[in-house]
Amino acid sequence: MMRVLKFGGTSVGSAARMQELVHLINDGSPKIVVLSAMSGTTNSLVEIAEKLNAKENEKAMLLIGALEKKYWEVIKQLYKKKLTLNKSKELLDSHFGYLRTFAMDLFTISEERAILAQGELLSTSLFHYYLEEIEIDSILLPALNFMRIDENEEPDLKYIEKNIKQELSKHPNKSLFITQGYICRNTFGEIDNLKRGGSDYTATIIGASIQATEIQIWTDIDGMHNNDPRIVDNTFPIAELSFEEAAELAYFGAKILHPTCILPAQMHNIPVRLLNTMQPNAKGTVITSKISGENIKAVAAKDGITAIKIKSGRMLLAYGFLRSVFEIFERYKTPIDMITTSEVAVSLTIDNTINLEFIKNELKEFCTIEVETGLTIVCIVGNFTAEKQGYALCIFEALKNIPIRMISYGGSENNVSILVDSKLKKDTLIALNKGLFRACI
Repeated sequence: MMRVLKFGGTSVGSAARMQELVHLINDGSPKIVVLSAMSGTTNSLVEIAEKLNAKENEKAMLLIGALEKKYWEVIKQLYKKKLTLNKSKELLDSHFGYLRTFAMDLFTISEERAILAQGELLSTSLFHYYLEEIEIDSILLPALNFMRIDENEEPDLKYIEKNIKQELSKHPNKSLFITQGYICRNTFGEIDNLKRGGSDYTATIIGASIQATEIQIWTDIDGMHNNDPRIVDNTFPIAELSFEEAAELAYFGAKILHPTCILPAQMHNIPVRLLNTMQPNAKGTVITSKISGENIKAVAAKDGITAIKIKSGRMLLAYGFLRSVFEIFERYKTPIDMITTSEVAVSLTIDNTINLEFIKNELKEFCTIEVETGLTIVCIVGNFTAEKQGYALCIFEALKNIPIRMISYGGSENNVSILVDSKLKKDTLIALNKGLFRACI
């Protein structure tokens, strides 16, 4: 049976990192290796696209030249054989020549997606060439031959399953495959993508499509931590999480894992293991259907939250009122994170404010609203059963000095969410770290 291993940008971010990566994949077992673009590449390509879109073609050409120079340095360090070096030079000439054509012609949004795909196409080819040079047999599996999104920009799972199996069947005696994360085609056959962080999604979709024995997500962090290690000292990796717990943490701010990537693995009950390329012997975090004890597992925070308080003396909580509210958000494709109700108001939060003015105008037709920005959702995740006592006491005792804007509990057995001013995010995470992981686990 085959495993799927995904490696992020830092894992292929230099010649040295690519050389180290070989030790993690060359064990003889069947696997598909999903690679992101080299670290920094996608940001550079976004900037190039922005300059082209603004018709600042000279600036775009300078950025293309700077990125090409970075890749020249990588291939000079990566390859020893003249044949491989020449082959990689031809690859760079082709891709960067392609980028330069956009500065000489009309630029459109669909071409922007083609520009963003170049990072993954480069990293996979360069790594495949390196494997060839050191005589490790591998197959470069073009993601654009099997990854596709539908008209709703969701993965076309039946198409993907059918076509990846066809691609694999062309190489029956091979066991090591290299493919691109993030990139795909849309229903028109154009190059598209699974949005930022989509390499995780690629890996779990592939894993589900081939019924992999395990999906591994390799990053530069040793698993999912109990709190944000960038803000809080003395955090630790969580050994085991359920799919539901991991999904809550990913959605509410745990950066190690893309929120969308849990579902394909969960649907097929395929374990997902989070591992660290810098510390490959660390145990990391394993995510399965297993529920591992009733306790608080971790805390995560999601910034950029807007709260909307809705009041209507005439209709509040009357039959059909909430439906009318939710239909507005649905019409503008704006997900709601938290919601609470009382006798006098309904409060909810969103993180996508693109259509906020339209939403406000429609809500004002039948209610009054108050909007507050600059907020953060802090999510406490674990296995909270209704019969278990003491969790609320631990949480609110830890937060006794933190002003709380909103509380959401009961919608899930895995999540207690609170809303605070973003200025208090750090204080909130530190307070929860001290109060929860000493007293309640």
